[in-house]
Amino acid sequence: MSEKKQNLSSYDPHKVPGADHMRVGIVVSEWNPEITGALLRGAVETLEQHGLPENQLFVHYVPGSFELPQGAAYLIDQLEVDAVICLGCVIQGETRHFEFICQAVSQGIMNLQLDSGIPVIFGVLTTDTYEQAKNRAGGKHGNKGDEAAVTAIKMIDLKNRLGA
Repeated sequence: MSEKKQNLSSYDPHKVPGADHMRVGIVVSEWNPEITGALLRGAVETLEQHGLPENQLFVHYVPGSFELPQGAAYLIDQLEVDAVICLGCVIQGETRHFEFICQAVSQGIMNLQLDSGIPVIFGVLTTDTYEQAKNRAGGKHGNKGDEAAVTAIKMIDLKNRLGA
């Protein structure tokens, strides 16, 4: 667990299928750009490591994490992607706003993937502090963007293998 200060992004690259035939969209929140930019870099580098061609990767931005599900829906409808990775960062503040945004985003992403049949990957950091977010966006706990990219590849592969 993160309590042990381990890198949560460690994985065996040999257990990840090739992505050379996949089309992946990434929707990135503009809020907390230092964090979401690091998440995006991690996701793109991981997808490229596994063979995703540059012309089959579609990156688009939305104002905040609340807009991620709608942005993902646009990518699914307009770009015929095999999966969408949603990258954002919501940091706890002094009000309940954090709870409402986190709940809405997670529910919106879940509903979209179930309704569309397309994997929509939750790559949203929900942390108490900015420091915790930095630690999970390329810091001592790895990069959630890497993890989201691996998840997208594995879910596309599962769908393809099952003929879904």
